[in-house]
Amino acid sequence: MVRLRKQRDIIDRQALTGTLDTLAGWSGYSEKTRGKVLDIFKGSLGHGWGEIKRRFEGGEIKGAEAVAGHTFLIDQLIRTLHDFTVKYVYPTANPTKGEQISIAATGGYGRGDLAPFSDIDLMFITPYKQTPHTEQVVEYMLYLLWDLGLKVGHATRSVDDAIRLARDDMTIRTSLLEARWLWGDKELFEHFWSRFQKDIVAAGGNDFVEAKLAERDARHDKMGDTRYVLEPNIKEGKGGLRDIHSLIWIAKYVYQVDSVPDLVDKNVLTKADAQLFAKAQNFFWTVRCHLHYLVGRPEDRLGFDVQTAIGERMNYTDRAGTTGVERFMKHYFLIAKDVGDLTRILCAVLEDQQKKTRFRLPSFSFRKFNEPGFQIDGDRLAIKDKNIFSKKPINLLKLFHVAMMHGIDIHPHALRLVTQNLDGITNTVRKDPVANQLFMDMLTAKSDSALALRRLNEAGVFGRFVTDFGRVVAQMQYDMYHVYTVDEHTIRAIGIMHRIESGKLKDEHPQSSDIVHEVQSRDALYVSILLHDIAKGRGGDHSELGAKIALKLGPRFGLSEWDAKTVSWLVLHHLAMSNTAFKRDLDDPKTVADFVQLVQSPERLRLLLLLTVVDIRAVGPNVWNAWKAGLLRELYQRALEVMTGGADARQRSSRVDNAKNALRERLADWSEADIEEHLTRGYPHYWLSFDTETHWHHAHIIKVAESKGLNLHIETRVQPERDATEFVIYTADHPGLFSKIAGAISLSGASIVDAKIITLTNGMALDTFLVQDLNGGPVTNKQNLNKLWHRIEEVLYGELNPRKELEGSLQRAMPSRTRVFKVPPQVFIDNKASATYTVIEVNGRDRISLLHDVTAALTGLSLQIASAHISTFGEGVVDVFYVKDIFGMKVTQERKIQQIRESVLAAIDPTIKTKEAVRDAAAAE
Repeated sequence: MVRLRKQRDIIDRQALTGTLDTLAGWSGYSEKTRGKVLDIFKGSLGHGWGEIKRRFEGGEIKGAEAVAGHTFLIDQLIRTLHDFTVKYVYPTANPTKGEQISIAATGGYGRGDLAPFSDIDLMFITPYKQTPHTEQVVEYMLYLLWDLGLKVGHATRSVDDAIRLARDDMTIRTSLLEARWLWGDKELFEHFWSRFQKDIVAAGGNDFVEAKLAERDARHDKMGDTRYVLEPNIKEGKGGLRDIHSLIWIAKYVYQVDSVPDLVDKNVLTKADAQLFAKAQNFFWTVRCHLHYLVGRPEDRLGFDVQTAIGERMNYTDRAGTTGVERFMKHYFLIAKDVGDLTRILCAVLEDQQKKTRFRLPSFSFRKFNEPGFQIDGDRLAIKDKNIFSKKPINLLKLFHVAMMHGIDIHPHALRLVTQNLDGITNTVRKDPVANQLFMDMLTAKSDSALALRRLNEAGVFGRFVTDFGRVVAQMQYDMYHVYTVDEHTIRAIGIMHRIESGKLKDEHPQSSDIVHEVQSRDALYVSILLHDIAKGRGGDHSELGAKIALKLGPRFGLSEWDAKTVSWLVLHHLAMSNTAFKRDLDDPKTVADFVQLVQSPERLRLLLLLTVVDIRAVGPNVWNAWKAGLLRELYQRALEVMTGGADARQRSSRVDNAKNALRERLADWSEADIEEHLTRGYPHYWLSFDTETHWHHAHIIKVAESKGLNLHIETRVQPERDATEFVIYTADHPGLFSKIAGAISLSGASIVDAKIITLTNGMALDTFLVQDLNGGPVTNKQNLNKLWHRIEEVLYGELNPRKELEGSLQRAMPSRTRVFKVPPQVFIDNKASATYTVIEVNGRDRISLLHDVTAALTGLSLQIASAHISTFGEGVVDVFYVKDIFGMKVTQERKIQQIRESVLAAIDPTIKTKEAVRDAAAAE
């Protein structure tokens, strides 16, 4: 345990005892005295707690000293409380042997790892069964500790009971393994400890180690089996404190040492290993103490709302291209990786010294195995000569290549030796064509290349061999959209691409599963996935910087000149397809024409689609959905049609006629007069914006409304292929209609992901909204659908003021986690993206009433909204509107454009009111 300076400044047990003696000595102890006793203990606890916090936050001590300080404080309080209890509250002149009691700290408290709000685990040990006197003492102590506000876990057990329970229950056994004598009868504790060592520990450690490692694996699976999640759990997450605890438990159980550093004397760890362990443990203790002090409660999740503050407390400052919080979290992930390395080292030594076989694959026959320098040990790849890497550093890559080719695991000893020889990867190795071919074989393997790449990354070889990739290892993206670090995101994307190619995701990605086999340059595809985010964290546009890196690395990886340029183009434009599909109106001919002009060839189109799909899929759970899939599929098909001569903008008139004729056939049960009347209702744009089935659906909606004389008619249908529910609203068109509907939908707790606004020749609006629930899926619950329907009716009939109701909802809403992120409001106005519309792109922080406020601002400017495309990226939104002015023309006057920008910026962020503030926000574009 860490030695504390000026312990008595934290708590002076002698002085505390004196105060209690004085209190009890005046009038003896009575129930009336208890309140004063509690106040005295509260004062000591509060003073000590505050002193430790002052030292810690003032930078005098780190995490190791802070947890030691809290342990010392609680130790002294419990010791004093015990003495006071047996002296004044329940005194016995000559306690019998059966009335003896020993107090042990167990679990994390026994280990001495007591964070500010950690639980306090106590075991009261008795020689035999509990006596009435013992029960009174324990009860008094526990109630006073609880009244102090401490969270105390406790058990009262005889020695025999403790041993029996430890034998039967692995959790109790683990807790008792940490037992530390705290106070009371020391001989009784030593008797318990002797029995525990003899009857439990000496009985063998294999089952304990197996159980702890299995427990660890189950915990990792539950937490996502990666340490690279952007809101990690300090305690339970992979590479966190619980993994450190597992190392301590195994060390104590198998080697009978008090701490992990003691393993150096046992030749289990090197001095460097022990220093790495101490560094990791102190780092996590420091982070956890900051977290507890900051939120004022027991908390282990390192959420976005605290990361910046903790990073600042730990003196992580902004540097070129990287914020302080990103630097802090990168360090966190690298420390978590160190813990994984230490676990692997310990397991390797355990196998040698305890003859264990954990982590071995099923037995295979390797009679044909003939890889110079390597051998099979327990069905895992091992090395014959410990100098294999120092003599020939290229073997650092070959080890992983051989393991992948034979489908076997790598022995922990070999991985440890890899870590010790990473300096052997020099520029000579990086430029070696053979080394690069080995790397490309792993990247583009028909087997699961992600596994090989993850092993490379875990061992540190990946970042040394591809130094640009090394810069994004553990690089977080500080937002609520990206779930993983850049390196983990990249490897996951490669793994998803392999699963698509092998047909394992055909049901989810039928289009991609087909076109991947049409790709002519498979190497370019996989290298582009590897490099698409390679320049993140450097400042500037990561796509532009990454494209330059691709031109440098392509030839080194052995790509042809055409492939290298293709990879560079893909990296430069890897967001182009998603931006076009999600932000632009695909029914606008110029949208597809501009996209085709950028892409130019079907091969690039195929590659870009595949890269886009895996990039989105690898962002995190629930990011990919059918709506996004549908938009990408539609853009791909339309672009391919143009590239292959299947569509021509000059055929617009004939395409309108074809759409009308197709609807005529579907309306065969209508009279000719009704058909002709209906066909006159749509402008040419309407006939080109929907397919025949949708035209038929609209025709019946209109017929029902007119036959019943309805001023407002709403119909809904679930579109599972787009993960949304379609709302079609037929009503009289008027200014502000879109804004009112958007407000009604927001009030219902749903969100609009796409909207198509149609005004018919009869002055009626036929507006289509694609709506999702809070989970990003279609609204299917009948009650929720009725609520949505009713809200829209109330708003359109003037029975409900959406602006007023939304303001109330905002005031009642819980503080959003998004408040910690900076999302600068931006408005982009583009007159080149469409031949007939002005395109307004709005960027800002997501909130309940944003879409209503923005559309209300556009209505107030006498703009007609033709379509809207809504995208949410974590805490940020990108809303795109196709608009015309009151005369049905594009907005071209610079004064009017500036007015739009000012009004919309003020709608995004009401604090932007002055022209100077607007100019500053506009300059940020």
